[in-house]
Amino acid sequence: MSSRFGPGDVRFFDRLARLYDAVMPPARVKPLRDGFAFADRPIDRVVDLAGGTGRAGQGLATVGYAPLVVDISGGMLARAREKGHAVVRGDASALPISDDAVDAAVVVDALHHLPDPEAGLSEAFRILRPGGVLVVQEFDPRGFRGRALVAAERLVGFDSTFWRPAALCQLLSTAGFEARIVREGFEYVVVGRVPRE
Repeated sequence: MSSRFGPGDVRFFDRLARLYDAVMPPARVKPLRDGFAFADRPIDRVVDLAGGTGRAGQGLATVGYAPLVVDISGGMLARAREKGHAVVRGDASALPISDDAVDAAVVVDALHHLPDPEAGLSEAFRILRPGGVLVVQEFDPRGFRGRALVAAERLVGFDSTFWRPAALCQLLSTAGFEARIVREGFEYVVVGRVPRE
């Protein structure tokens, strides 16, 4: 099944870009920083993958990071650029970033929209330096809120895939990361570290 809005629901997000920040709460920074603590290297270069309008980047900027926002939606990236973020238009399954180029990457509330999440995780692994981390914030499909979110996304026409925290850790491990759960709950956080040789 494919989303009626195209791969990654891009047409929906292009249309919603001007309203997105008004309806979405700011990204929480503490869980992302807790994931960064798992890194085995200093974190200087950060990428906000499938970063949309830069919600995560905006929060990370308040604690001294200046992430590059990468997204496939031109409309969302225009909003991120207006906020002062450096942006690059790109597909998460074929990132326009060199190997071993960054120290940390975040994917906030977006992995479930990727048409090929496994390819996105493999690409994140490729661009991270040894000891670097990928921090993923996602929604747990269990419980009342989780089931309601899954139903709402299906109703809108998305072809989203949601995972329980342990299952997402397994996906990270399959991509080569050393994975662990940082935060449990409806909006959970997992982190994967690129092993050092």
